[in-house]
Amino acid sequence: MLRLTKVLLAGAAVMALAACGSAEVASPGEGDFGNPGTGGGGGGGGTTPLPPGTPAPDCPAGLSNAGLVANGTLRACQLPSDITGNLTLSVRAGTIYAISGRTQVGLDRGIDTASTTGTQGVLTIDPGVRVFASGGSDYLIVNRGSQIFAEGTASNPIVFTSRQNVEGTTSLTSQGQWGGLVIAGRAPQANCQLTAPVTCTGQVEGTSAFYGGNTPTDNSGRVRYVQIKFSGFEISTGNELQGLTMAGVGSGTTVEFVQIHNSSDDGIEIFGGNVNLRRIVITGADDDGLDTDTGWRGAAQFGIVTQRPPNSSSRSAGFEFSSAPTSIPLASRYVSRPFLSNWTLVGRSTTNTNHTVAHFDTGTDPTIINSVFTAASGALQGCLDISDADTATSNPTFTSVFMSCPVSYRSNNAATSASIFTAGTGNTAAGTSTLTAPASGATLTNQVLTFINGANETAVTPANAPAVNSFFSATTYIGAVQNAADNWYAGWTCGLSGDTTC
Repeated sequence: MLRLTKVLLAGAAVMALAACGSAEVASPGEGDFGNPGTGGGGGGGGTTPLPPGTPAPDCPAGLSNAGLVANGTLRACQLPSDITGNLTLSVRAGTIYAISGRTQVGLDRGIDTASTTGTQGVLTIDPGVRVFASGGSDYLIVNRGSQIFAEGTASNPIVFTSRQNVEGTTSLTSQGQWGGLVIAGRAPQANCQLTAPVTCTGQVEGTSAFYGGNTPTDNSGRVRYVQIKFSGFEISTGNELQGLTMAGVGSGTTVEFVQIHNSSDDGIEIFGGNVNLRRIVITGADDDGLDTDTGWRGAAQFGIVTQRPPNSSSRSAGFEFSSAPTSIPLASRYVSRPFLSNWTLVGRSTTNTNHTVAHFDTGTDPTIINSVFTAASGALQGCLDISDADTATSNPTFTSVFMSCPVSYRSNNAATSASIFTAGTGNTAAGTSTLTAPASGATLTNQVLTFINGANETAVTPANAPAVNSFFSATTYIGAVQNAADNWYAGWTCGLSGDTTC
């Protein structure tokens, strides 16, 4: 958990795969990086229609020609390693965009919003753009004081993926093929908050990037309708990149309609900050789905996490929430205070009791409402684990949470977990799941994707979400997906229905 520094800015690479997507770009399939033959963007090949399968002859100004990919059908146009000023990636005939090595948006501008140090960069990515990377050291990082505006649409998402995916060689179990996306902001975080809030800063291991500050409302841009696939990379033991890493990111940043698929570590990891999330899908993460640390004080509503069988025996969970350095007394600690509503967590198909569906430790003070925790049939993992006394005394709150696992509580901490969970209102500790899969009956890496409410989940009375946190919308149901007609996840994601492979 406390790998935060390492993970954060360590290696995040964003793949803005600007390919001319075909008509099916709403649900890109395996290696579906078609050439529509038209498109704007200038630089030759963008203004002139091209026959399908014909690569652009050149690249837009400011980008490097990195050769051909996808069996010679697309021109790879590589982003500069330092993006300063404004750069826009648009859909362009015969073109796909690439990142190589550490690719950074802006040069760190420090913790002060009035700072004149560093250089600002603004990266804008248009709907339907595709970006790829070729290896674990390839990642995209947005530095403090800079912004990313990656805004796809429900029918035309932006995709960040691996070269192998572009070449059509990925499989259901592919992962760790490039770094990921990292966003660093100026919002508070625990590692240095107590000593000097105005001058405090943190550094992500493995990089020279910094994060943190004293601006809770800091704005790093907007990330909407985006897929991040086959990412995550272990730079060294305990020092990994995720799909999406956010460090000290402020509440002025918009993050919604984002899917992380097959990360070799966590799907999303948040280090401090006040960023809020909405409409999140995390499929096939090898470690945790949503992992938080060092004082995250944000909210997240509507999320689906489906975990696959793990590649290791280490502890992992759908939620793994930690707080701050335990060397600081709890009374003085800048603890994490996450607010979560309307999440459906589908645990792993495993008999390893180290794995739990939801895990909280090191003094985290979570408020979880209107959510469903369940495990695959035959799994022996517990639904809930309150793993230390600091968390137990931090006043965790569970309201209208429906749990359905072969084991309700991880055996190591069952008594503590049970006393806290049953003290809440409207909770079900050992229910029978009636979740269903999409009509097409999808599967992901041997894990049946059941996340649509059935009769037992529907019977739970939801809490009044806006009264708990102003970021939340009111709902008449618990869980991420009310019924088959509630398909907010459809179109812009992959792998959640039988005809949309990743």
